[in-house]
Amino acid sequence: MKTKTLTAIIDKEEDMYVAECPEVGTVDQGETIEEAIANLKEATRLYLEESIFLR
Repeated sequence: MKTKTLTAIIDKEEDMYVAECPEVGTVDQGETIEEAIANLKEATRLYLEESIFLR
C-alpha cells in the first residue's frame, strides 16, 4: 500500500476548530485541534475509499 502525506490547515472559528485538507477538499471540525485533525483524517479516509469504488 502506498503512503501519501496530505496537508491539514486548521482554523479557529468561534468555539470550534475547522480542519481542511486542500489536496482532497475534505473539511471537518472539532472542539480541540486534536479532535478536528482526527475527524479530518476519518473524513478524508472515507472520501478516498469511496472515490476508489466509484472508478
